[in-house]
Amino acid sequence: MKRKIIPYNPTLKELARELRNNSTKAEIILWLKLKNKQLFGYDFHRQKPIDNYIVDFFCHELMLAIEVDGYSHQFEDVYVKDITKENKLNEFDITVIRFTDDQVLKDMENVLRAIEFYIEEYEKHTPNPSQEGN
Repeated sequence: MKRKIIPYNPTLKELARELRNNSTKAEIILWLKLKNKQLFGYDFHRQKPIDNYIVDFFCHELMLAIEVDGYSHQFEDVYVKDITKENKLNEFDITVIRFTDDQVLKDMENVLRAIEFYIEEYEKHTPNPSQEGN
């Protein structure tokens, strides 16, 4: 299966690096669970530029973006930007899962359960490349 090429704005690379170096506590804690292919062997990246946006975590193989929303995402203008961003990502066939800082900090078990559920559903509906052509 050929990987889909996803455009990104190269001018966001430096901002993405800054965001990686200044992660929130919730982002750091979730990253510790996602990095090094710990979740079913899938490779996640953090602060990944996609189109004109940066997503907190992204797995290309799953076409999955994970966003960890802090306090500011409760404000209407930020919420509207989040919806616009999510709609644009959906145009690239990217699914977005959102968690609040509090969910990550206080209920990591269910955060991981939600991501695992997405992966299990994805795998049910996606042909295994090693089984294609049999």
